[in-house]
Order: sequence, then structure tokens, then C-alpha cells
Amino acid sequence: MADLNQVELQNLRHLIGAHDTSYQKLNNYANSCTDEQVKQMFTKAAQDALNGKQKLLTFLN
Repeated sequence: MADLNQVELQNLRHLIGAHDTSYQKLNNYANSCTDEQVKQMFTKAAQDALNGKQKLLTFLN
């Protein structure tokens, strides 16, 4: 893979941060839910955000 330039690296950092923020918020929402279906929806969305973050992190290796 080609080296990332500064703009690409900065954009990647922003995307990773956004996915991490989404994961944290969605996880907190899931933990505060009492409705099981809504809790599952937030849990899945949190996991999807975490997976997205992990995929983006592979570009840094």
C-alpha cells in the first residue's frame, strides 16, 4: 500500500475519532435502555461503529 500523505492521514484520524465517539455514545445508550429490542439495536450499531474503527486502523499499519 502506498504511503499516506498528510491530508489523508488527518482525514483518517478524524474518521477513526468519529467512529470511536459513535461507539462510545451508542454503547452508553444501550446500557441505559430498558427495552430489550432498543438495547439490541444500539448494541449492534455500537459494534458496527467499533468494526468500522478497527478497519480504518488497519490503514495505519
